[in-house]
Amino acid sequence: MMNESRGESLERFFSGLTEYVFFSRMGVADTELVDYLSHLLVRFSKTDSMQRVRLKTGQPVTEIIEMMSEAQNRIGVAKRKIHRHIGDFTLFWSGMYPEALRELPGPDRSDQFVSYCYQGKLAYEIASEIEGEEDDAPCELLRRLSDDFEMCAYGLREIRREWETPDEGAGPTNLLIL
Repeated sequence: MMNESRGESLERFFSGLTEYVFFSRMGVADTELVDYLSHLLVRFSKTDSMQRVRLKTGQPVTEIIEMMSEAQNRIGVAKRKIHRHIGDFTLFWSGMYPEALRELPGPDRSDQFVSYCYQGKLAYEIASEIEGEEDDAPCELLRRLSDDFEMCAYGLREIRREWETPDEGAGPTNLLIL
């Protein structure tokens, strides 16, 4: 039996699901985009990754408006990282848990969901215009994430649906046990 760490198992699980949904079911053959989304799922499976943006006091920022404010106070690579995080954060939530966004307080919840997605697209667009570090996501990829935000969010919803659907021949559940 292969000795594999929990992190490697999670990477394989999300990689397989992401490839299956995007390549086979949706016909999206952009391997760089699919790999990015797979890694996004792995990163955001850890709570601390969702709380990467911090105030000067060290307190985590979890509201988009606060993240955007922090991005305005930064320049260069630091600004790019925050905008990329805003894009990742909004894509993750709008794709994986859109029902949570529709429950946000306010007069028109559907408009809030659309606004949330718009902020994610805008954040990726801004990040794509700032050159990053060598090991960071390429500008072209961030631009594609902005342009194809809705399609990516839909694909993430399909990934969630896939892991929540019992596999007929696999026993009682197809959930990954770590």
